[in-house]
Amino acid sequence: MDSHEQTAETLLRLTPAQVADLKEGLNFFRNKSTGRDFILYKSDSRLRACRNRCKHQGGLFIRDMEDLDGRSVKCTKHNWRLDVSTMKYINPPGSFCQDELVVEMDENNGLLLLELNPPNPWDSEPRAPEELAFGEVQITYLTHACMDLKLGDKRMIFDPWLTGPAFARGWWLLHEPPSDWLERLCRADLVYISHMHSDHLSYPTLKKLARRRPDIPIYVGNTERPVFWHLAQSGVRLTNINVVPFGIWQKVRSLFSPYFLAVLSRGHKILNTVDCTRPNGGRLPEKVALMMSDFAGGASGFPMTFSGGKFTEEWKAQFIKTERRKLLNYKAQLVKDLQPRVFCPFAGYFVEAHPADKYIKETNIKNDPNELNNLIKKNSEVVTWTPRPGAVLDLGRLLKDPADSQGIVEPPEGTKVYKDSWDFEPYLKILNAAVADEIFLHPSWIREYFTWAGFKEYNLVVRMTETDEDFNPLPGGYDYLVDFLDLSFPKERPQRQHAYEEIRSRVDVVRHVVRNGLLWDDLYIGFQTRLRRDPDVYHHLFWNHFQIKLPLTPPNWRAFLMHCG
Repeated sequence: MDSHEQTAETLLRLTPAQVADLKEGLNFFRNKSTGRDFILYKSDSRLRACRNRCKHQGGLFIRDMEDLDGRSVKCTKHNWRLDVSTMKYINPPGSFCQDELVVEMDENNGLLLLELNPPNPWDSEPRAPEELAFGEVQITYLTHACMDLKLGDKRMIFDPWLTGPAFARGWWLLHEPPSDWLERLCRADLVYISHMHSDHLSYPTLKKLARRRPDIPIYVGNTERPVFWHLAQSGVRLTNINVVPFGIWQKVRSLFSPYFLAVLSRGHKILNTVDCTRPNGGRLPEKVALMMSDFAGGASGFPMTFSGGKFTEEWKAQFIKTERRKLLNYKAQLVKDLQPRVFCPFAGYFVEAHPADKYIKETNIKNDPNELNNLIKKNSEVVTWTPRPGAVLDLGRLLKDPADSQGIVEPPEGTKVYKDSWDFEPYLKILNAAVADEIFLHPSWIREYFTWAGFKEYNLVVRMTETDEDFNPLPGGYDYLVDFLDLSFPKERPQRQHAYEEIRSRVDVVRHVVRNGLLWDDLYIGFQTRLRRDPDVYHHLFWNHFQIKLPLTPPNWRAFLMHCG
């Protein structure tokens, strides 16, 4: 079969007797040979089918007992609900459609479930692997998701977050990067930044780089929202940013895809899935030389920042424990399925270091990379690597002899691995500067901001409250309602039936976000809010808008102040 052609994969076969026994409504099946689960929906003579896997984070669906019509299923992970009769998600409303499988009947009235697969972009230029010389391909771990990759006489660096915080002030580096990290960065032939989250696109890091080498080639994918959408306002001067399409090999010998990267060197593939739980819809290259992927969990405000209803401390602790175990098992299974020669867990080495976030640090338990590696080694012959800052992996050595003691060279004895202090002050000063900004002297900033944001015609009322460090309402701070159905700002909740959320946010961060027109990731992923919702429903359209779809240019506060004056 030509790797450039679309293929059809048979996922499940039902015998004529099984077809005859199909019930009206929902039917659940498992392919015992592959362990994959499927849902078939029957309505009269029409059949629809999909994988039994939530599009959010891959959870298993079960029958939704609250649905008396028997059309919907509920995810066992986060209670997302799917109407299988339409293949549309109903919680969160207006979010995704489920990928539908092809249903075909055979000549004996048996049934086939087929999945149509487009050609894999990483197979577009197939090359037989050649033997690598020792030292030819080396990977040096710097910190978090940042790797220094040597390919012959060329070097590329992934996702350099090497100084300062991420997500406003919520994330700080767990590992101490090598002391020469800036020199390494300046020497690189190119820098690859996977996406715009600030633990990968670190403006504090890039600011230091730009002062010494503003013309360094930086590569990013052509995402819906440009990765460097905030560059002009950031004050960082970089002059050689290259936006490349997905799924096409670049002359630098890299294949860029959404949230993951494949690198080709003499026929050997290096796969970096970064922190995407299910990159590329789960279609990934198999038997790569090296695979790097996230492992830790905890990169979200859920459920630590939620309260009310089921969100007791006991419930949150059990949920976190269960979800972390699910993530470990999923990653171990993924490695077993893809069979890389070497696997490295990374992109999870952060800590909630600021003293004000002590509760989050104690609650947001993360996976241990060694636990994942031990789980992988129980089920496969894959070589695993738990990286330490400055450690070097020699791919040529490990591919030739996985037991080669020089295949992984650890940093010198006495090298500092974990950070024990962080320079909070310069970054808190930037945030605090927004608190006294002139725009907040005028209550009409609220209407100005949310009109600029452009989210409306959605039946949700949100109460926004500015708080102190401990999330207590700030004396003299703003406390207001936003009705997103008509984008009004009522004094009381409306009488009609509506969804309701309370969002309490630390005043320095929320004003910094508002003042600069930033995405709400700083608030939510950065643990700078506390949330309560009634009913307990995730409003995908709302959060997706404020985390991804805000206007690319900030509010025109100068014009606003002139109007107020």
